[in-house]
Amino acid sequence: MAKQVIKVPDLGGADQVDVIEISVAVGDIVAQEDSLIVVEGDKASMDVPAPVAGKILSITVKEGDKVSEGDEIGEIETETAVEAEPESSQAPVQDSQSIPEPAAEPQAEAKVKPKGGAESKEEAIQVPDLGGADAVDVIEISVQPGDTVAEGDSLIVVEGDKASMDIPSPSAGTVVSIAVKEGDKVSTGDALGVLKVAAEGNVAPAATAAPSQESAPAAQTEPQQTPETVEPPAVPQKDHLLERDLTVAAQVYAGPAVRKLARELGVTLNKVKASGPRNRVTKDDLHNYIREQVKKAESGAVGVGGGIGIAKMPDIDFSQFGPVTMEPMSKIHKITAANMSRNWLNVPHVTQFDDADITELEDFRKSMKAEAEKRGVRLTPVPFLLKAVAAALRAEPSFNVSLHNDGEQIVHKDYVHVGMAVDTPKGLMVPVIRDVDKKGLYELAAEAAEMALKARDGKLKPNEMQGACFTISSLGAIGGSGFTPIVNSPEVGILGVSKLAVKPVWNGKDFAPRQMLPLALSYDHRAVNGGDAGRFMTYLVSVLADVRRLLL
Repeated sequence: MAKQVIKVPDLGGADQVDVIEISVAVGDIVAQEDSLIVVEGDKASMDVPAPVAGKILSITVKEGDKVSEGDEIGEIETETAVEAEPESSQAPVQDSQSIPEPAAEPQAEAKVKPKGGAESKEEAIQVPDLGGADAVDVIEISVQPGDTVAEGDSLIVVEGDKASMDIPSPSAGTVVSIAVKEGDKVSTGDALGVLKVAAEGNVAPAATAAPSQESAPAAQTEPQQTPETVEPPAVPQKDHLLERDLTVAAQVYAGPAVRKLARELGVTLNKVKASGPRNRVTKDDLHNYIREQVKKAESGAVGVGGGIGIAKMPDIDFSQFGPVTMEPMSKIHKITAANMSRNWLNVPHVTQFDDADITELEDFRKSMKAEAEKRGVRLTPVPFLLKAVAAALRAEPSFNVSLHNDGEQIVHKDYVHVGMAVDTPKGLMVPVIRDVDKKGLYELAAEAAEMALKARDGKLKPNEMQGACFTISSLGAIGGSGFTPIVNSPEVGILGVSKLAVKPVWNGKDFAPRQMLPLALSYDHRAVNGGDAGRFMTYLVSVLADVRRLLL
């Protein structure tokens, strides 16, 4: 163990800057580059980072003090003696307005000699790209220190709003340490642990294969930093109001420690009333906001969509009526329930019904089965539905819109992405097929099958469930002659498809058996009127009845 004095590094010419926040306490364990204090000059606030990893022994400054370059601010205890670097080589201080809180920097690679004589090294493992998700839950630790893993083996399992995914090992080697535990939240670039791998020239070909872009190891790239100005967390049924709030929160005047606490608590900073100097949000402000929200939740009324008060459902002891068991709702189930409640309460729904005669479509589809199998795809009715809906969205663009959150504008979309509801063991998931209008039936069949499989295996990424213009929810062979699907806002329409039935249809001379597909079109009456819906459904039914119309 060695003690090292911590001094204020180069402040870029600033002098006598104010200490506005102490980010650590005596006894805290910090990584190199973790924020110790935040100082503020005439134009910007900046972090003073830890020069090395270690334990904080003392902090000799307090909020309100003034410091300059070279001033002592405390002491840190490190595991080994660290030679002081010349001041000119110290890491520059970072402007907390742009990159307030750097993530813990990966540990330097340490070369060791195993018993066999082959040289090996330790490399830090970082969380790879999560497809746009942020602060996902660690739900399972798949390995322990000392375990030997192959490249691609699962290290941990994380779960976002709509899917769980494995975090793979970037290389083959031995697990030295795991830095997270079940229940933690992690984001792209966070430190995951340390892996001992064979050094270059001593690695088997399988271990030296280049990792995929998705799981590229941290040792091969510049250490990533987690900016305080975070992107909005990705959610499958995207809440544009939440996205706007998070964008505004990035401009809120708050220090790194406050921003980190807000992320951990899931609080949008622009909703917190500031009491600090120059309208700065403090930790006390954050705690006060949480207390207020808890009181509101416990009061028994929940504000929904513009101040409507919904009374809390009464608590019922069901065990008084007979034996019961309690099962916690999964995260996916809870998210789906919340989204459905929000959409049902905020969207004025109208549902229109019709039957599509798909007799000729079915004859054509069955005649193409053999050719489809040669191409390695299974030609189900789904790609036909996707193609027909895409054509209807182009023919009747009033459905390819979203309402802007300001209540004053309509967003017209010049792309056609269609969501496809999939029933999975974990709950309802809606992968999105992009640019449906530009793809052929075989391509749509292959992509729909791939996305459905990923949904059932829980391997969909958040960005694969975003951006839909319209959704198809098909009960298919499950049964039923009709249902009223709920619009998945900010989309303005959804098509419910029920079980195909053979019905007698009058052709002008007699009744003939026809294969009729029940359709239910729900739409947001704020954006779409009855005439728009009538034209959309009429066109959709016509192209399903005669797929040649798709060529027109």
